[in-house]
Amino acid sequence: MSRDTGAGTAGWHDDEVVAAGLPDKRLARRFGRLLDQMSAAPGQPVPAACGDWAATKAAYRFFDNPRVTEHGMLAGHFAATARRCAANDGPILILQDTTEFIYSRAQPGKIGFTKTINAGRYKAGQPNVVTLCGVLMHSSLAVTLGGTPLGLTAAKFWTRTKFKGTWTLKRHVNPTRVPIETKESYRWLENLRQSMALVGTPERCVHVADRESDIYELFCLAQDLGTRFLVRVQTNRLAAAPAGAEPRDRAHRVFTQLSAAPWAGRHYVAIGQDETACVHVKFATIQTLPPVGKQKRYSPQLLTYIQALEIDPPAGRPPIDWKLVTNLPVGDFAIAIEKLEWYALRWKAEVFHKVMKSGCRAEEARLETAERLAKFLALIAMVSWRIFFLTMSARAKPEVAPETVLTTTEIATLDAIDAARAKPRILRKTLATYLLQIAMLGGYLARNHDPPPGNMVVWRGLTRLHDIVFGLSIRTRRQCG
Repeated sequence: MSRDTGAGTAGWHDDEVVAAGLPDKRLARRFGRLLDQMSAAPGQPVPAACGDWAATKAAYRFFDNPRVTEHGMLAGHFAATARRCAANDGPILILQDTTEFIYSRAQPGKIGFTKTINAGRYKAGQPNVVTLCGVLMHSSLAVTLGGTPLGLTAAKFWTRTKFKGTWTLKRHVNPTRVPIETKESYRWLENLRQSMALVGTPERCVHVADRESDIYELFCLAQDLGTRFLVRVQTNRLAAAPAGAEPRDRAHRVFTQLSAAPWAGRHYVAIGQDETACVHVKFATIQTLPPVGKQKRYSPQLLTYIQALEIDPPAGRPPIDWKLVTNLPVGDFAIAIEKLEWYALRWKAEVFHKVMKSGCRAEEARLETAERLAKFLALIAMVSWRIFFLTMSARAKPEVAPETVLTTTEIATLDAIDAARAKPRILRKTLATYLLQIAMLGGYLARNHDPPPGNMVVWRGLTRLHDIVFGLSIRTRRQCG
């Protein structure tokens, strides 16, 4: 008997599937069923989530169907993300990040490779360089300023037939002379363009990314699309000479001008749960020039740079030293601090990928080709987003009704569990109360000084909750004969 959670057509995934770009209704129904099964058992292998051989075989056939693509599977989720963005006021942060899913296979060529690592040395002393088998994912995650993930706005999956390493390539090719369209880093621009076409209001979006996205072409594209960006700086770019500079001092760099700017003030930032760091903050608006090989194609950009440097860092860890670049206006110290706080939310993308790997165990899949794995990862991305969304929604809006996030079946089951207790725990019908019950099913102790429930206890609790839903559905089914 295949696993049926009892959620039926009232499952959370309906909004994520209704606009899916699949070629026929039969495949859309199978996709919805798969999403229901995998969300009821996050982290379980496909056979365990499906429940029997017939359902497992149907799942494998779905992943192997050439008419099904990962982008078609995610199309409904993208549309639902756009609706959630439209329903939220204020700026929307679009967090871009890349992650790798590593697999161990007897025939790694069927999947492809991600990178090479130094795995030690052989007995004779030669270095043991290993090329890892896997799939890369570049995602754009929309979040509110409160940290609630609204969903993916773009996603790319790819693999490499071989990998020699970035520094090996740079010895033969000057990357600034190569058109961006021919590089793997073009994905940053593609995701930016796709996200803006999806959301439809580029003026309220801010694209936040780490140093890998410090690409001059991305800055120009953002200006052309009328959107904003906030990126950590990696390259000390050319800068126009400031007013009053001598003609012989024309060769200026961004870091030189930023270091000449005065410190605007101090700010305290929390590191983890128990540590606080004090940082000096400065900002400067600098006319930034394109790379020498691309000055005929791109024009200079007037950008603002923000630096946060830690004062008296403790021994044992490097000091905080953030250099950010943005096309947002930064007129005073308070606005500079706001932008630093926005960039700190970039870590939400890392958490999302952690949920995919640790919670949903995406790297334990046994599918044999890159095409099947990409479809599986697209499915897991939606399941992981929902876990992350539940966790953060209860923190951002704890007093809202649980129906805004949870399904009617999940709420009814939690009510039934609470009714069986000698002392009820659900005293108020709020989202925070119900999420707390889910977390406690996953091992959360709910002591007075415990931090809010995290993704780990939530995905454990959801697994146990859906097992209970399954048991109740068996008990309540009518028996014939």
